[in-house]
Amino acid sequence: MPGCKTCRCHTDYKMDITMAMQPIVDLRTRQVYAYEALVRGTQGQSAGQVLAQVTEDSKYYFDQLCRTTAIEMMAGLSDTAKLSINFLPNAIYDPQTCLRKTLEAADKFNLAKERIIFEVSEQEHLTDHEKLIDIANTYNKNGFKVALDDFGAGYAGIEVLHRFQPDIIKLDISLINGIAQDPVKQAVVDGICLMARRLGIDLVVEGVETLTDYRCLCDLGVYLMQGYLFAKPVIATLPNPSFPAQPAEHPE
Repeated sequence: MPGCKTCRCHTDYKMDITMAMQPIVDLRTRQVYAYEALVRGTQGQSAGQVLAQVTEDSKYYFDQLCRTTAIEMMAGLSDTAKLSINFLPNAIYDPQTCLRKTLEAADKFNLAKERIIFEVSEQEHLTDHEKLIDIANTYNKNGFKVALDDFGAGYAGIEVLHRFQPDIIKLDISLINGIAQDPVKQAVVDGICLMARRLGIDLVVEGVETLTDYRCLCDLGVYLMQGYLFAKPVIATLPNPSFPAQPAEHPE
């Protein structure tokens, strides 16, 4: 097993970051399902500006810093809310070793592991699927849930899903924007909904911004949603979502 030196946690690279929280809502209960922590700069820099500063040598430190920052913030904001954290699989050398600081932070700030979801983006282009499976299994064994983010945007979504089944799939915004006017998107999302139900995987759709798309997704049976229609991300705050009126036939 590689030691910390191999994992580069000895780096003295510094970066000032904070987190903006955005709710994922559950339309069955009209409550918040979880809050996703989205990285921001302390001077108001966007996620893109922050990520542009991350180098090959600093990606491990950055990944660990995002995790611990999000955990510390959530611990100070809520005693019960679930926290969804993005992570960089390509920054992980050995899953259990690289999970150490996360476990220490969860223990230090008294945030139950059952409240933490780790999101891995399909756009990370992780070609070593065995490594991804090992990471996911290690996280599950340690009490965390795993979500496959941006599903449908990458090059190997179905292949990855065939190799391991995450707890959650998050559909990419490209499949959601304008879905009400796009029969092809509707057919694709309907098929993914069926697949997720059969596999026992929770399905979250991102980028819900309009009432027409919201109603279309409700008709398709989607009940976990995230997007500006409900709430925008807010730094160091858990925003209260607004819920549109339910369509006549709401998801069950």
